[in-house]
Amino acid sequence: MSLSIALAGKPNCGKSTLFKAATLADVEIANYPFTTIDANHGITYVRTDCPCKGMESRCGNCTNGERFVPIELIDVAGLVPDAHLGKGLGNTFLDNLRQADAIIHVIDASGGTDVEGNPVDIGSHDPLEDVVFLEHEITMWIVGIMKRNWDKLSRKIKGEGLKFEKVLAEQLEGAGVSEAHIRSALITTKIDQSAITKWTDEEIIGLADEMRKASKPLIIAANKFDIAPKENIERLLALNYTVIPTSAAAELALKMAAKGDVIDYLPGDRDFNITADVTDQQRTALDKMKELLGDSDNSYGTGVQECINEAVFVLLNQIVAYPVEDEGKFADKKGRILPDAYLLREGSTAKDLAYMVHSDIGDGFLYGIDAHQKMRIGEKHELATGDVVKIVSTK
Repeated sequence: MSLSIALAGKPNCGKSTLFKAATLADVEIANYPFTTIDANHGITYVRTDCPCKGMESRCGNCTNGERFVPIELIDVAGLVPDAHLGKGLGNTFLDNLRQADAIIHVIDASGGTDVEGNPVDIGSHDPLEDVVFLEHEITMWIVGIMKRNWDKLSRKIKGEGLKFEKVLAEQLEGAGVSEAHIRSALITTKIDQSAITKWTDEEIIGLADEMRKASKPLIIAANKFDIAPKENIERLLALNYTVIPTSAAAELALKMAAKGDVIDYLPGDRDFNITADVTDQQRTALDKMKELLGDSDNSYGTGVQECINEAVFVLLNQIVAYPVEDEGKFADKKGRILPDAYLLREGSTAKDLAYMVHSDIGDGFLYGIDAHQKMRIGEKHELATGDVVKIVSTK
């Protein structure tokens, strides 16, 4: 498991509720700022079709043909204005954020909390301000790191003819910004590198902003959509981001009911079955959940699983592949069917999969066998989601 997704946002936006709903970890949830001080780390799962759906019997590693592949989820401390200057828990927030491959920005779409996370009347705060707010804090955090010894650094780059992106990447390593991210930002901004010693603050901020976009891809979870004014959701959906309406509270309630064997529910489902005797009060609550999931205007159920899938499969361009040793039975040497599922970046090859299984197997890679097609595939053959591959190696 190598992928990490961070949940970011201001205090009291529903981050910790979404984290608990996604991981069932035991975290404190309260309606006041800074309930989360130290980052919570947990395991959540992306959902995908299991290859055993086309087989006579299930593999035993999925649920009704749905495979859940683990990733790390990080619930970071709540963000407040001027976090990049160290206010609130800003330094902790930004340090935790650098560990993540992508961000799910949790927004209180109901407008029921102010910019610092204090409860206010529903609809009285504009949630679009929170989007700009997070962008600004991350960008200014990168600017702050860039400008440490900037005069000396810029003169050295120009005077010694050093490669700008290499030098800056070393400076920004702690922010999770790579040479590739910097090159992308340079291309987008078309900034004049020959004038590096004369760059204005506006030019530096503009460059840092593009680095943020490249190094910290994010989607927006428009949380509390079930109590949010409709116009808030519509305005958020119009943003130049992937925006998914979510109800972390509903997902948590469903997960807890499923854990207690009250209902049969899989994360991401648009319906569930009641499997136990329930009180009238419980049935009323469950009926409201069914109504929420079945609403024709709601495309994502509670939205929580959709956020995780979107972050992994779309934002990070991941696929799922399954290494096996018996391509006829889709099994390992012990006869276990489809025992392992690996997340790889789109465009990865059979040889890349071999290295993920073990470095020695990658070093000795000869060829792969596509278990679906029963065809030999070479080291440059690109894999697709759902591929089942036998790896033939000298090791």
